[in-house]
Amino acid sequence: MQRILVLGAGLVARPLVRYLLDQPDFHLTVASRTVSKAERMINGHPRGQALAFNITDADTLQRLVAEHDLAVSLLPYVYHLQVAQACIAHRKHMVTTSYVSEAMRALDGAAREAGTTILNEIGLDPGI
Repeated sequence: MQRILVLGAGLVARPLVRYLLDQPDFHLTVASRTVSKAERMINGHPRGQALAFNITDADTLQRLVAEHDLAVSLLPYVYHLQVAQACIAHRKHMVTTSYVSEAMRALDGAAREAGTTILNEIGLDPGI
């Protein structure tokens, strides 16, 4: 079973969480500063768990990334770099809906060397 970590439980997370929980081959962890939002999204599903998480807790970020196969960062874009660095360190894949910043672009070589895919700009802009 693939383990997927979703960081953030804002409005864009809900459809993704519901879709992934409907897939039988995934176990989903939703980690959010506001754990009650994550709990409502998981809604007691047997293959889901909600965790309290603050991006400023670097040790927990490292542990969570290491325990999962894929990280989906739905945090504000300024935090994607931290998530990407953890994913590269643990050779885990990452996706996000945010644009590719210069700082993220600078990680390309390290990600390739680690065999890690860091995929940005996955999704549609609001209003399209």
